[in-house]
This record gives sequence, C-alpha cells and structure tokens, in this order.
Amino acid sequence: MVQRKIIVLTLCVLCVLCAVRAVAQDSAFTFVSRQAAALAPLPFGAVQPRGWLLTQIKDNLNGFTGHLDSLVPSLILQDDIFGSERLTKDVRHKDVGALAGGDPAAEVQYLWWNSETQGNWRDGFIRSAVLSGDTVWIGRSREYVARILSTQDRDGYIGVYDRDLRYNFTGENGELWAKTTALRGLLAWYEYTRDATVLASVERAVADVMGHYPLYASRPFYSKTPYVGGLSHGLMFTDVLEELYRLTGRTAYLDYAVFLYDDFSKEKLNEDAQYAKLIDTAYRLQGHGVHTYEHIRAVAAAAYASGNPALSGALTAFVDKVRREITPSGAPAGDEWIGRRAADATTTGYEYCSLQELLDSYADLLSKTGAASFGDGVERLFFNAAQGARDPHASCIAYLKTDNSYSMTGGRNGDTADHRQTRYKYSPVHQDVAVCCVPNAGRIAPYYISHMWMTGPLGPVATLLGPCVAHTSYSDIPVTIEERTDYPYGYSFTFVVRASHPVAFTLSIRKPSWATHVTGPFTERDGYLALRRVWGRETVVRLAFSAPAVSVQHDVAGAVYFTHGPLVLAHPIASTPVITRRYPLTGFFDYQYAPDSLVRYLYTGGTPATGPHGYSVPMTSPSGSTVSLALEPMGGTVLREVTFPWREIP
Repeated sequence: MVQRKIIVLTLCVLCVLCAVRAVAQDSAFTFVSRQAAALAPLPFGAVQPRGWLLTQIKDNLNGFTGHLDSLVPSLILQDDIFGSERLTKDVRHKDVGALAGGDPAAEVQYLWWNSETQGNWRDGFIRSAVLSGDTVWIGRSREYVARILSTQDRDGYIGVYDRDLRYNFTGENGELWAKTTALRGLLAWYEYTRDATVLASVERAVADVMGHYPLYASRPFYSKTPYVGGLSHGLMFTDVLEELYRLTGRTAYLDYAVFLYDDFSKEKLNEDAQYAKLIDTAYRLQGHGVHTYEHIRAVAAAAYASGNPALSGALTAFVDKVRREITPSGAPAGDEWIGRRAADATTTGYEYCSLQELLDSYADLLSKTGAASFGDGVERLFFNAAQGARDPHASCIAYLKTDNSYSMTGGRNGDTADHRQTRYKYSPVHQDVAVCCVPNAGRIAPYYISHMWMTGPLGPVATLLGPCVAHTSYSDIPVTIEERTDYPYGYSFTFVVRASHPVAFTLSIRKPSWATHVTGPFTERDGYLALRRVWGRETVVRLAFSAPAVSVQHDVAGAVYFTHGPLVLAHPIASTPVITRRYPLTGFFDYQYAPDSLVRYLYTGGTPATGPHGYSVPMTSPSGSTVSLALEPMGGTVLREVTFPWREIP
C-alpha cells in the first residue's frame, strides 16, 4: 500500500513538473513586441560583385553550378519531382546513387532528396546568373522560373507530394523543406525582376501551407520517431516567411514563424535548436551540423518576431554554444554530426552545407543585431574555410574537409576504417554520398555578396568587405557606391559615392576586429567607421586598415596558428591529384589527393615574417633543426597544415 502511494505521489510530481515546463515554454513564445532589425539587407541584385568575387561567380557558372543538371541528369532533368513526378503512396524507393542505398532508415529520406538538390541548386544558379550579368544564364533562370510556376496547383500548392500524401504525415517528410528550397530561389528572382506574378505565386503557396497547418491548431513537426531529416530541415520555411514580411509588411508571416518554432520545440525530435535544449546550460550540441547551424535563423526569427526576452536569451545561448564548435578557419564542426565534440583542426571535419548555412545565419544576425563581430565571423568562414574547401585547380569541392588536411582520399586524413566514407575528396557532384554540398557551394558566394551592403537609420552600411557596386537610395534619392579593393588580399579601399541629387547621410564601414589602425576621414563607434556629409554627383573617399604582419593565435586545443588580417595561413603540403572518376561532360572529374611526403613541425616561439614571396615562420623539424617554413592563405590550398604543436623555449 505504501509503495503504491509512493508511485502515485511520484507520478503526481512528474505531472506537475511537466506542466510547469509546458507553461514555461508557452510563456517563452508569448508575444511581447516586434523587435526591429538594426540593419536592413538590400534587395537581391542591388549589390553586384567586382574583381575576384565576380570571377568566382563566373567560374562557378562555367563549372559545377552551371552544369550540375548535365552532371547528374537522373536527379534533375529526369526527375520532375515538383511537377509530373510528384511523390505518391505508391512510391517507396528512389535511387539517388548514394552508397548507403538499401538502408531502410535512409530510404524514406531518399524520396524527397532530389527536391533539395534541385531547389538549392536553382537558388544558387538564379543568384549567380543575376550577379554575373550574363544574358544567357539569366535567360535559363527565366525559363526555370516559368517552369516551376507552371507546376503550381489552383489551390496554390507548390511542392513534391501528390494529393494522397501532402500535409498528412506522421514522420519523416520533405513537405516544408522542398517548398523552402524552391521558394527562396523564386523570391530572389522576384527581387531582381519585380515581376508581381512571381510574388503572388509565392504568397499563394505560403497561404496554402498556413491553411493546411493552421496556427496553433496543427502539429507540422509531429513525428512518431525523433530521427528525422527533411522534417527538421522544414523549420527553415521561416526563411521564406521573413522574406515575405520584408517584402509585404504582413505581420501574419512573422506570427507563423513563431508558431513553427514553438511546435518544433514541443515535439520529440533529436534536434539541437529546440528551446528547452538551448536554455539548458549543460547541453552540448550534438545533432546533424547543417540542421543546427541553419536553425539559428529560425530561433532568431522567433525571438525578433515575438520580442520575448526568453527567446532572446535562448538565441544568445545558442550562439554561445556554436562558438565552442568553431575551428581556426571559421568553420563549424560537424562531419556530418557535431557529437558533443569541441572543434579541432585535425579530428573534427566540417560539411560544405554547414559552411553555407552558418554563413547565412551569421549574416542574418549581423542584420538583426548590427553587431560587427558577426561580420568578422562571416568573413573568417568565407575567406578561409569556404575557399579552402574548393579545389583551386578544378571545378569541384570537398564534401567534408578539416583545417589540417593531410590526405583527401575518402576517409578523414587517410582513415580507411569505413570503406563507405568517401566524403573527403573533391567532386563536382558527390552523388555517392548526396548531391547537397555542391548546390550549396553555388549559393555561398551569392549569399556573401548579397549581404555586403545594408541600410541603417543614418545611411548605407558596408557590412561585409570586398570589391562590389551597391545600388541603394536615401531619402528617395538614388545612390550608387563603388567599392574598389582587392580585399581580403589587400587592405586599401576606395569608395566612389554617386548621388543623383545632393543628399546628406552617414556612410558607415564595418571595421574588422583585426585592424589595429585606420587611415581615413572616419570616426569610430561600436565597431563601425562613420563619415557624415552631403554627397553629390561623385565623391571619392579612401580608407586603409593596418594589421600586424602576422599574428600568432591559439586554438581551443592549445595549438598555434597564424593569421594575417582576415586570412588564416597554412603550410601547403605537396600532393599529386589522382582522377577517380571521369564524367561524360568534358573537363569534370573526381579527385583524390595524397601527400607526396608528410613532415610535421614544432613551433617554438620564433617571429613570423612577411616578405615579397609570401609568409614564413621558423619551425623545428623532426630532426631538431630550425627551418623557415613557408605559409600562404589556406583558401588556396588542398593539403595543408594550419595548426602546429608548440613548446616555449626558455
């Protein structure tokens, strides 16, 4: 009898605790007030790349971004997944070419995979075409937009499921995720063309979602099992909602973003970004890296849409947890899983998809908070990790990469324990794993470019630095700003400001955290350099940053690495490429790289040097002799050593 009372009492206590937690979560999502972003991004296409950025956009179009449909026709040209070949209950298998084929847990994900491949590829393709200014690529984008809009049903549905499946799931599915990947590209096209029919179609598609998953009367993230992929990706439908709010001013889109994150947090899912996990100080990030890093934007959307301090606190905690996972190159750990590991230059790889998603999330936080430090994070990642995972000699990328890259032969740094691990190589496709990273490699430069300039209450703001031309306005007066520089390889800038009529505003430039001295007519405040004046037909302003020749840094493991301004330096390791696959399309190959020889060095405190032929640092070789070790920006390397063990010599 006593035992029964104890059990009953225990159950009552557990029920009370569960109720308290539910109330606490509900209160976290209560609307308080809209929180405005500190800076507003310019419409897509308002910033046009120049110099090396434009060269990279064109190289991508002439390479994997422009030809992915021809490289994997079975996934794109031969699968009309958004149109005539939508998924039905009778479709139980889809061959996407992955080595894990036949795994029942993976098969249900394979069904929607091509929607991600196609949607993200088209998003990057459209943005690259617009930024290139090439009429042929732009024409191909126009044809695609017309094609995807032609698949829209009368009720507004755009997606990959036929009527017997759509909006009716109890587990893994790609409903919201497929829409997200397609609609992001359509919105970019609308911002470029201002074609009202495109915006109307996107709004109808979103209204269809909101009608079938009604606000606080449905469970769009319900799943019988916590192991999901496309379902969790679907939280990024908040990207579409936030963009629609920026374009239309309709607050219903923000309210729906809060609802989606609320439901996502309440369901039983193995995802890091759920509210209760974020506010748990003992919780370590462990999930699928790309989910975790993209979900930062969804949490930020809910926090700013609701103005609730509890969600703002969760966002702050989330960013703090992510900082523990950042490698010296700025990349976030996750190969594919974070796994409660601290970032390490040798043992924790990172996925190219995660590079794109964290860059976009940091850029979003830069806009919302105005904090200059997020600009530093974007630049560190883009100039080092993202460039360093591209093959500098061919149009292909690494699916997985480590900062210290001693071998790219399939397994991490030469590991052969798992014969199915092929992600550590260079490919224009990576179909043996998944065609997800290559589409994202075509998105990352356009997303960087689109966030280079924003507008603040006092005028235009250069938030991310590099060669470009920005088209904006102030007080309804058109303004064009040409940014001439070879940054990040040089630190001098010339800004040519042209206004159609004289207008007074403040021109603001983000000051990188590494800059120790500034030359130019600016005043500094809160990480930005500001110049207020009346701007006329053409005004030229010059700016230069100074930095230590080479800085010695320490990573979380205590190893040493070297930086020069925004660039992380590496010792290149000589290697010979081996072609492991030839594609029918001329000039496209898969490559593996093994070191010609591998020598590990010890740093004992010598002074790095900068000379006419590059960088060098004194190191101790295995034999004990001192050598002058050559360094170069890691963004141009394949195999390399970024961090070095060190021992201080008395």
